[in-house]
Amino acid sequence: MRSLLLSTALLCAPLLQAAEPSEVARGAYLARAADCVACHSTANSAPYAGGLQLASPFGTIYGTNITPDKQYGIGNYSREDFYNAVAKGKRADGANLYPAMPYTSYHLLKREDSDAIYAFLMTQEPINRPAPETSLSFPFNLRFGLSLWNWWYADELQLAPSTGKSAPWQQGQYLVEVLGHCGECHTPRAVTGALQQDKALQGGVLLGYLAPSLTAEDLLARGWNSGDLATFLQHGISAQGSMFNEMYPVLHNSTQYLPSSDHQAMATYLLGEQPGPTAQISTQPLDKLSDSAQRGRQDYLNVCAGCHGSEGQGVPHVAVAMAGNTTLRQVDSRNLQRVIDDGIAEQQFTGFERMQPMPALAAQLDDGQMRDLLNYLRQTWGGLPEDMSAEQVSELRSQAGH
Repeated sequence: MRSLLLSTALLCAPLLQAAEPSEVARGAYLARAADCVACHSTANSAPYAGGLQLASPFGTIYGTNITPDKQYGIGNYSREDFYNAVAKGKRADGANLYPAMPYTSYHLLKREDSDAIYAFLMTQEPINRPAPETSLSFPFNLRFGLSLWNWWYADELQLAPSTGKSAPWQQGQYLVEVLGHCGECHTPRAVTGALQQDKALQGGVLLGYLAPSLTAEDLLARGWNSGDLATFLQHGISAQGSMFNEMYPVLHNSTQYLPSSDHQAMATYLLGEQPGPTAQISTQPLDKLSDSAQRGRQDYLNVCAGCHGSEGQGVPHVAVAMAGNTTLRQVDSRNLQRVIDDGIAEQQFTGFERMQPMPALAAQLDDGQMRDLLNYLRQTWGGLPEDMSAEQVSELRSQAGH
């Protein structure tokens, strides 16, 4: 009888260790908030099967397979192994992960949240497929060298004290700083690749685009208020424009699935519980613009007005408005220049909201015309009176490969 009871207990042990449905459901939510699928999937692969190519200044890194496959995924990982990988940058075999895995933010992840994400991932279909081999130049291909880097930088991010802050502010802080790891793009990096925490969320250049500053002062200066910022995070589009470049997949993989209370919490954390006044910028008449900007008016009418309107009013479901557009207010106009030169593919937002493709105009505008057009847009609707020079435009285009 004792032997029978022992055998029964052993058979039941795996069942006793299985995750509760509530933990799996919370893990699904947390995986969305952490945007795990974005780096661990490709457009033509199963979710979490890895293979996404991640460009870095040091070479190419590939997102790994995090399905429960025992050969190529994390099927042999324990909860402890998973936590060590996510929060400490350590694989199960003890090797260091490259900080393309944002453990510099996830090191503040709550252990129960890591366990919930693990429980969710263990319910996914195992995909027996290896990710391509990461290829970095010497000496960055030597993983043991990351031990010193981690000693210096891995725990540098620390949360500001939350004493006296509201529950939405605290939730927003956790979503922005930890789960959403917004600083991994919106904080500038040093030559070592480490985040410059003394400039946290002040903006950083990523793959030739500017991930703009998310400080309250800069958000307010670019026309944001709490309601519109929450709307932008939920729907990808607001009175200030639409998501594009690297933020566009963030909407599709992550933020659109979060509850509206999370969007408001993030806005509350970024702008503050009692935000200051949002900067109001009026459209400047042509005779108040510089000579360069006045010349740019004709270029705008030639290549932009058909979609964005002769007075910058935009067309619903076709093209965003220039009046009130947050991108035009950025002193660093590389994003404005890049979208004009490179265009934007058709965009699909939540519900029935769409934006038609924006054509690439690099071949139609020389440096002088681009300078005049940028100056027209910046001065007319961006509240930026200074002229960009042809040399500045040429440098931006050169950096973008134009």
